[in-house]
Amino acid sequence: MKMAIDAMGGDHAPKEIILGTMKAVEQFEDIEIVLYGDEKQIREYLVDHARISIVHTEEVILGTDEPVRAVRKKKQASMVLMAQAVANGEADGCISAGNTGALMTAGLFIVGRIDGIDRPALAPTLPTLDGKGFLMLDLGANVDAKPEHLAQYAIMGSVYAEKVRGIQNPKVGLLNIGTEDKKGNELSKQAFQQMKEIKLNFVGNVESRNILEGPADVIVTDGFTGNMVLKTIEGTASSIFSLLKTTFTSSLKSKIAAGLVKNDLKELKNMMDYSEYGGAALFGLKAPVVKAHGSSNSNALFNAIRQTREMIKHDVVNTIKEAVNQNK
Repeated sequence: MKMAIDAMGGDHAPKEIILGTMKAVEQFEDIEIVLYGDEKQIREYLVDHARISIVHTEEVILGTDEPVRAVRKKKQASMVLMAQAVANGEADGCISAGNTGALMTAGLFIVGRIDGIDRPALAPTLPTLDGKGFLMLDLGANVDAKPEHLAQYAIMGSVYAEKVRGIQNPKVGLLNIGTEDKKGNELSKQAFQQMKEIKLNFVGNVESRNILEGPADVIVTDGFTGNMVLKTIEGTASSIFSLLKTTFTSSLKSKIAAGLVKNDLKELKNMMDYSEYGGAALFGLKAPVVKAHGSSNSNALFNAIRQTREMIKHDVVNTIKEAVNQNK
């Protein structure tokens, strides 16, 4: 299988992108990778490998670029060429740690939507207290949604959880302000009814305060709400670790204590780092398109490649298409 990677996207590109790529080709003998970006910069970190090639371009979509305009005007940008390779059948899937909005635009207008899917959804796997994690979608591909969109998200998330994460009969929940069946706004109430009627292991409503406890393997919401929840989790985790750092460096006694629990704290931080699960997949497109975190290091990029490989290997796109058609 062949993957296209935007070597210039992300805060630590191209170094960490290249290091993660080299780690992946050593780990997985069944993948080939094409890197899109400035060949001179890539060569600084790349060790020649038979299964890694480069397509040179000096044009890059920046994090500050307006997504739609950038994709339309920067035809030779690394991200655009990467997406075009997938659309042309030259690659089976693609990965970028660059501008999220631009990647969603490139995915939608270049790679294209699956027939039967109204809107794609952005879906990362987030950590849970037991370390198993859960898939949440949509986390920002679409600000607004209709009940039928949430039902489609539920189908796509269930397929991914089963095929890629290996969860048999995954539990699907609807994010809401209470667990009772009649709770929520009109969107939630109508989506609840639709999700009850399709072929899913639907467990009903879940509250945001419980999601890290793992009440469901897949949690569905609209993109506006999902993005707010994600950023709240990120901000809270960052604040807690900042407070712990301040506490453990406040006195000699606390510094000694910090030395004793240093490894445990590092394990805790890694457990709560969702980049360990891979990137955020854009579900509903004709091929796997994965958004790695903007601050991805080599390990995060490696995990995004592993995730994309699993999506290709298990033919997630066609399985989603079949599942959606069965539930029309």
